[in-house]
Amino acid sequence: MIDTHAHLDGCDEPLGELLSRARAVGVTRVVTIGTGIESSRTALALADEHDGVYAAVGIDPHQAGGEEAARVDELRKLLAHPKAVAVGETGLDNFHDFATPAEQLYLFEAQIELATETNLPLVIHSRDADEETAAALTAFDGTVVLHCFSSAGLLPTALERGYYVSFAGNVTYPKAVELREAAAQVPAERILAETDSPYLAPQPLRGRPNEPAYITHTVAALAEARGEDAAELAAQIDANATAAFGL
Repeated sequence: MIDTHAHLDGCDEPLGELLSRARAVGVTRVVTIGTGIESSRTALALADEHDGVYAAVGIDPHQAGGEEAARVDELRKLLAHPKAVAVGETGLDNFHDFATPAEQLYLFEAQIELATETNLPLVIHSRDADEETAAALTAFDGTVVLHCFSSAGLLPTALERGYYVSFAGNVTYPKAVELREAAAQVPAERILAETDSPYLAPQPLRGRPNEPAYITHTVAALAEARGEDAAELAAQIDANATAAFGL
């Protein structure tokens, strides 16, 4: 199994312990995510130190109103690292109020250009911004991963354009019926799973810090929603992640 999106630099426990517990339940690979320049450097350092750990390098939309937004050029050097497998997370967020829509779009478009230049996939953060996200990605013909998918309104665009759709622990929550219905519609070759550690622990462990080992609960919920065998779905997700991130 693979955890396609974790913020390992945000986890309190030693990474070696987290990875040991993950491997004990069959999770052999993790993509850790950068949310800014220093976070991205840390992600790459963790990937260097641990087998099976890879990094996505980017500046998230929450940073779009500050000094971090002027540092996109620094990402180019970081993306040259052999374990850098994606640009992101990047995108648009109209739920939080950390930056204006214009500031976010400027930063997002800069990273879309970087993904085009480097021929790397984009890991997308989109919240309450379905139409704006779809519009910004119209001309991008590379690989797109919709991280922590929670926008049913974005699903038709994702299906039409062949985006990868990644589900996190919130798909296990009792009230997340719409998310499970969306998961059932994603083609087998386009579905992914993630923990978004240390956030969004799945229902059986809700309230605790999330970690890569808990991906098993998310995969089980996805399998149930899709009427599939959990082990077979885990293998499919692992193959999808290999294709999406060029692992």
